[in-house]
Amino acid sequence: MKDQTKKRIEHVDILTMDQQNSCYQDGEIRISGDTIEYVGPRPGSPETRRPDGPAKEQQAADTAADRAEGDDTEVLDGRGMLALPGFVNAHCHVSMTLFRGYADNLSLWEWLSKRIWPLEDQLQPDDAYWLSLLGAAEMISAGVTTFSDMYLFMSETARAVSDCGMRAVLGRGLSGPDQDTERRHREVEDLYGWQKDPRGRIHMTIAPHAVYTCAPDYLKTCRQLAEKYQVGIHIHLCETEKEVADCVREYGKTPVKLLHDVGLLELPVTAAHCVHLTHEDMDLLDAHQVKVVHCPSSNMKLASGFAPVDDFLDRGMTVALGTDGAASNNNLSIWKEMSLASLIAKGHSGDAKALPAQKAMEMATIQGAKALMLEKEIGSLEPGKKADIQLIDFKKPHYFPREDPVVHLVYSGDSADVNTVMIDGQMVMKDRNLTTIDLDKVYREVERIAHRML
Repeated sequence: MKDQTKKRIEHVDILTMDQQNSCYQDGEIRISGDTIEYVGPRPGSPETRRPDGPAKEQQAADTAADRAEGDDTEVLDGRGMLALPGFVNAHCHVSMTLFRGYADNLSLWEWLSKRIWPLEDQLQPDDAYWLSLLGAAEMISAGVTTFSDMYLFMSETARAVSDCGMRAVLGRGLSGPDQDTERRHREVEDLYGWQKDPRGRIHMTIAPHAVYTCAPDYLKTCRQLAEKYQVGIHIHLCETEKEVADCVREYGKTPVKLLHDVGLLELPVTAAHCVHLTHEDMDLLDAHQVKVVHCPSSNMKLASGFAPVDDFLDRGMTVALGTDGAASNNNLSIWKEMSLASLIAKGHSGDAKALPAQKAMEMATIQGAKALMLEKEIGSLEPGKKADIQLIDFKKPHYFPREDPVVHLVYSGDSADVNTVMIDGQMVMKDRNLTTIDLDKVYREVERIAHRML
């Protein structure tokens, strides 16, 4: 039976990230089960920013009437808090928390081939469960409610997602063809079973790793898999100059043109990085409505370059934020990615107007939801959407004097400011205490894995 538990967050400032960028001071959010019922001014309190007119006034009146009837609503006092949608980490490899700090000061190819891939061969399925829980704990603590992952043993990551209450789009990383191709395809089949979870928090994607690990004919196979399961594609694309140069030398075309020619761009595609692109590449990505995930920390740490984010935005393309893995970041904080994305765009372009704070916040929320094709469910605080909400302690010194809250969040905010996180209407963190993850047990298991492997 569907959960109809009711919750109400009162006296809270609200940043909705809806199409009107509606904001409310001393507002209220009402939740029924896993769904938002009302977002707006608190009954009896005048709305102070971006009023929506009589419709909102009527909703507030209805809210007051419902309250007068009396019910078993759980009430949260939001005084001093700012409510905003849960962040979306649109590209990561959550089990790579094991390799945090392990292979620093290396370029991507050396990092992968000499340090990461040899160790990944030693990973075991149960390892992925505990490492995924560690990453989930880190993300929840930083206000991330949804993430998209491509990696190994994704059924174990799905189990961790189910246990901790997060929302995720998961893809078994694919490469080949080689002797392990069929095994990977069986893991895709296993992962598909998790998508049938009745709570609807786990979704699947087909995840060819990159053009340098997938032959053109195998990319066509990945397209067939996506069509079979009726899901989209998640792929690394044009991350480094080497990737592009090798592709041009071997196939006579860029990675983007290769994906176009094998028909992959005809499907919904979310492409991570997209750093080194020609004008023709940009046109192809735009024409096929490819969603781009910008990973500024990883791109800088691996010396991969600067993605042309403003060019994407000028074209009206969907651009989200991702952390990549903790091995190349070294954390899973979207707060850091928001700030870096904006600052890098300004510094690299020499244009102080490049990628303003509002755009960075959109990339972390509603644009992230669009990149994962979940914008009808998450990404903004609106009636009918899932109750994925973070409450920020807005009484910190770095949020004063009170000006534009978005500017403060992007340039001054920090993961430690997240006080409470709700996913599907359920508390997964309250007053900085995780409610669905036993951290001490996770730490012990992760240290055991690290001792065995590292």
